Amino acid sequence: MNWELFGISLYILSMLFVGVWVSRRIKTEDDYFLGGRTLGPFLATFSIFATWFGAETCIGTAGNVYNNGLSNLHADPLGYTICLFIMAFFFARVLWRRKITTIPDLFRERFSPNVEKFAALLMIPGSIIWAAAQIRALGQIIHANTEVGATLAITAAAGVVIAYTMLGGMLADAYNDLIQGIAVIIGLFFLLGALVYDLGGVGPALASIPIEKISFSGGEGASLGILGNLELWMVPILGSLMAQELVSRVVASRSEKVAFNSTIRAASIYLLVGCVPVLIGLLGPQYMSGLKDTETLMPLLAKVHLNYFFYIGFIGALVSAILSTVDTTLLSASALASHNLIYPVFKNLNEKQKMRVARGGTLVSGILAYAIAFSSESIISLVELASSLGGPSVLIITIIALWVKSGNSLNAIFAILMSLATWVVTTFMVEIDYPVILTVVVCALSYFVSLPFTRNAVSEVPGTNCT
Repeated sequence: MNWELFGISLYILSMLFVGVWVSRRIKTEDDYFLGGRTLGPFLATFSIFATWFGAETCIGTAGNVYNNGLSNLHADPLGYTICLFIMAFFFARVLWRRKITTIPDLFRERFSPNVEKFAALLMIPGSIIWAAAQIRALGQIIHANTEVGATLAITAAAGVVIAYTMLGGMLADAYNDLIQGIAVIIGLFFLLGALVYDLGGVGPALASIPIEKISFSGGEGASLGILGNLELWMVPILGSLMAQELVSRVVASRSEKVAFNSTIRAASIYLLVGCVPVLIGLLGPQYMSGLKDTETLMPLLAKVHLNYFFYIGFIGALVSAILSTVDTTLLSASALASHNLIYPVFKNLNEKQKMRVARGGTLVSGILAYAIAFSSESIISLVELASSLGGPSVLIITIIALWVKSGNSLNAIFAILMSLATWVVTTFMVEIDYPVILTVVVCALSYFVSLPFTRNAVSEVPGTNCT
């Protein structure tokens, strides 16, 4: 019997069981997308942590550090940790008070339904691409640890995750995230402990790391200057700050205090646990030099240095990290499509019909993510594309919606369109050194520069004319 495949299958089936069990409690759209806004401290904390702690953190970061040492940590774990802390201190409380389901809801209230739709259309691709990265990673793990081919592994992974997310909604995600978060923490620390033990303890293990690997100089940002390094940090921080995956967890908390405290705790856990793949990447060359596919480093180390049954448990932990992210991304894409695009058109839908639409949105999102999973050679490249696509622009419009009284829907739409055009040109047509910085600047300037031209325009929503 292939015990690796059996262990992975058993673990995934247990997650499906939780989805089926919780699905009986889902009666309304709010239940499906936000768990009835009932997440307590533990569920909210581990749901935020586990959602953020995905394939790129476990597999991508270890491989990145294996190649480049500490010089390229602008994304994981540092960039995304900073992102979570900013969410906690500046946005968690105010977003929770708004009682929104998605960020486009805020744009509808402040500007107009058209701005809501533009924002939803801008955010959906990012969630689907992020899901694709996780599906690709899950397929790689199944392929690397079983006799299942890569194509079949990715197909099976996609099918299971889509079914699991369609069934359970936010509440099932949150319960599974609690289990998955604990499994990830135990699995990663167990592997790190085994590697350190094999090298003779903490002192000898640290001494075995080459000096050049622990230098923060060099790497991708060495020759980029101040603006170039700012660009690298802006992708994970600004690009993910208003991601629906994070916002949904914050607004699903049962109180303002829970939203704030849980985000703080999740950021702290993320930083602590995120350092483990970094250490594993630093120790990796001592065990496996010249590794071509560095994204396989962590599973290969686990296979060599862990007891057979502990190894199966570690693979289950990696699957945990991936499942906890992909279910949320698919649910977020469905929420944006269903809640902000479809429900406003079909206003007479009852709750049962809304549930069918929501689950259909999850299915379509999963199929698209499955297709994209085959189109990239790198998990990290997929994640960074997802973070840069629309994220910085949505953040700028969110800040304006929350704290700027001047302007109306025309200014917001113009800013979104100009920033989207800038992103497309700088990503696919013209090579520019600082595309994210340029996109953010264009978005902000477009909004404020257009104010004088819309002072006499009537907004679509009463009470939101420019002042």
